[in-house]
This record gives sequence, structure tokens and C-alpha cells, in this order.
Amino acid sequence: MGLYERWCHAAKEKDKRRHFWIYVEKDGGRDEIRDDLAETIRSHYDRLERIAEDVKRLGYKVAANILREAMPQTPKGRSGDLGEILATELVEEEIGLRVPVRRLRYKDGRNMAMRGDDFIGAGYDGAGEKLWLLKGEAKSNKVLGKATVTSARKVLNRDNGRCTPDSLLFVANRLLESNDPDDNALGRSLRDEVGLKSLRSDRIDHMLFTVSGNGPRRRTSTPREPTGTTTS
Repeated sequence: MGLYERWCHAAKEKDKRRHFWIYVEKDGGRDEIRDDLAETIRSHYDRLERIAEDVKRLGYKVAANILREAMPQTPKGRSGDLGEILATELVEEEIGLRVPVRRLRYKDGRNMAMRGDDFIGAGYDGAGEKLWLLKGEAKSNKVLGKATVTSARKVLNRDNGRCTPDSLLFVANRLLESNDPDDNALGRSLRDEVGLKSLRSDRIDHMLFTVSGNGPRRRTSTPREPTGTTTS
């Protein structure tokens, strides 16, 4: 079972190509996934095998110090990173696209927000031939308000609704550095797209993901494509 399946109750609505998803924490759900969530969070800041090597060489305390240096120390920084982490996990668990690069491993400073799209999902259609992209924005607030959602939608619509070139190129280059041939092929497709901009708009979906402490309210409108809303 996936993280969200064990953690939350899900309610999903669909209107043509628009999706509205609400995830509400189950009683005891947080305890159920606590250890797995902690490991998932660590994996977004560094490769688990590298962390394990630090533990083997230096012991748990020193390894923890190394990992701590990569993690934000401010409430705002932690909140922002958590939103991106949970959004990434939802995309891969529920939508079936890859978020092939863990951006938080490449931050300039642990308390600094990265520029560009919050997350990019990528993959191919059922025939495995045509590229499909997901442009995502993640927002994490103690209380989520309309202004935050409106701002996020404006960000999604920038660059004519396409993934920003710098964000797409960043992902492409990381994939081309991989030793995995499948990563290289996807990286090549993304890099080509940066130059050609040939992908049709109906093959670029948008996702607005929010996580907040206030409960979900009745929907009045939805963004163009999958929206994950998690409350806890």
C-alpha cells in the first residue's frame, strides 16, 4: 500500500479534464506512516544509500549532523519543502508519472527556496511514444487562503502554461548525467522540448497541490488538471 492510501481518506471529483482531490488524515494515519514518511523526507535531501554509508563510516550522530546541514531550519523553509515532498509523492503514487529529479538535493542554501517550477512530472503515453508533462505548484500554509491559491494559479499559467525552460533544462541535464539508459532517453526528450517547444498544450497538465491545517471547503472552481489537496 502506498503512503497516501495508508495515511488519508481520499475524495475525488472529475469534470472533463479537471480533477479535484481532497485527502484528509485518518485517525491514527500519521502514526501508521510516520517511519516511512521520515525515510521519504530523508530521500528527498540525499540518496538513502549515501546516508547509509555515512552511518557506516561515522555513526548515527555524525551522519545525522551531515543530513541536518541540508535541511531547512526555519518554519517557512520547512513548510515549503514539505509541500514539494508530499506533492512529488502524490504524483508518483496516484498519477503514474515520474518526478525524476529530487530538486531539494540541489538547493543553493538549506533555507532558500529554489526558483522555477516546484515540481515537474514526466512520462510517456500508454504506447510509450509521446511525451507527457505535468507542471506543478505546491503551497503549504497553516491556514490556506484564496490569495495563496490565486497566486499559485498565476504561476502555473506563466510561460503560456508550459514548464519554464530553466526548470525543464535542469531536470533534463540531471537525467542525462545518469547511468540509467531510460533516464538518458527521458532527459534527451526533455532537452529537445526546451529547444523545439513542440509538445501540444493538451499534453502538458497542471497540478496545484496544497497542504494546510484548515479543513477543505466546498469547491467553487478547479485548475485545469489534477489538484491534490491534503489537510492534516
